[in-house]
Amino acid sequence: MTLDLKAPPAAFVLGHARVPACLVPAFARPADAEGLVALDIAVEGARLARLAPAGALVEAGPRLDLSGGLVLPGLVDIHTHLDKGFIWKRAPNPDGSFDGAVQAVNTDRAAHWSEEDIGRRFDFGLRCAYAHGTVAIRTHLDSDGPRAAGAWRVFAQMREAWRGRIELQAVGLIAIDRVLDDSAFMPLLDLVRAHGGRLGAYTYLTPNLESGLARLFDAAERFGLGLDLHVDERDREGRGLDLLARMTLERRFEGPILAGHCCALAVKGEDEIDRTLDRVALAGIAVVSLPMCNLYLQDRQPGRTPRWRGVTLLQEMRARGIPVMVASDNARDPFYAYGDLDLVEVYREAARIAHLDHPHGDGPALITRAPAAHMGVAAGTLAEGAPADLSLFPARSLNEWLARPLAGRTVLRTGRAIDTTPPDYAELDDLMERPRDL
Repeated sequence: MTLDLKAPPAAFVLGHARVPACLVPAFARPADAEGLVALDIAVEGARLARLAPAGALVEAGPRLDLSGGLVLPGLVDIHTHLDKGFIWKRAPNPDGSFDGAVQAVNTDRAAHWSEEDIGRRFDFGLRCAYAHGTVAIRTHLDSDGPRAAGAWRVFAQMREAWRGRIELQAVGLIAIDRVLDDSAFMPLLDLVRAHGGRLGAYTYLTPNLESGLARLFDAAERFGLGLDLHVDERDREGRGLDLLARMTLERRFEGPILAGHCCALAVKGEDEIDRTLDRVALAGIAVVSLPMCNLYLQDRQPGRTPRWRGVTLLQEMRARGIPVMVASDNARDPFYAYGDLDLVEVYREAARIAHLDHPHGDGPALITRAPAAHMGVAAGTLAEGAPADLSLFPARSLNEWLARPLAGRTVLRTGRAIDTTPPDYAELDDLMERPRDL
């Protein structure tokens, strides 16, 4: 039977679906060599009503046979920068370097980042993510200087406007040196507390690293805040992750901590890697890798092929039980010229870059179950009673999916197919061409 998923009946069955076993925690069935299980999925209204072995729900209602097609739950993007997104046309980064990105963003922020400008680009990014099947996003917000309060106001407006479609969280982002400056840190702390956000900072090689982290911990402990940090992203000598783990253990800090990037770990010696990761596991720190952005920025030198490829040690972390995930990071801005807030693309590239295959294991959890658990949102798994937020793919295996992931995707939100056409870049042309603000 053919069903119109744009206007489906009140109850129907998606038959003969293949689903990663790691995303169906309560369903004990033998998985195939790729870790997939064959299911029938019954939908009633906006919820998943029942999961059963493939072919078991033949009489349960109107049925759409997926012929073994892959089904994923709603996707969760735990590290983005929606305030920076989609400024590439007016703020390119000609040499593709990290320093070039910082300079281009600083210039663009000072000239253009009104609340209208941030809001339109923020909404554009959310519409991209929504079209691709994302149901929850955490964004970092640049939170140092006169534009910070406006960015957080935009976040609050977007969180309300998108309620029920994408759940939004935010992190206040500031340089670790600036954490020690009351004129910068106290307004950040006020904004984070007022909006229910997380404390963040980007760390680098500086004599102030330990004292800056200590002040972040002090504030997090006093006000019950989580930490979400950029760690060891650009300095090969960086040891911020090890310091973060040691301080967490020394303080017996129990709040959630997410460490992003952690690129320097890949060029350390094996003994140092083992010591650091043992501490990270003991401290309960979770790690998110941003493979596409870091591949773009890392080790750029004119006329020279890069040697350092910017992905952290996800496999060694998983082996120790460290929660790991991957995310979009930047989209069409000076830090990453490409990207579209599409987690399927992110996972595809991460699987290739970090060899997250042979076997695939619980790889799909990196963009679903793992970030959802860290964010504390009800998403990322398939379970009876869960929202019927699904992505359907014609691929019958993870191999087919990773070989051709963008073909034929259907996204269901509360059981109904949505338009998966992302917004047109031309919508932002007037923002890209306007004269600089005075």
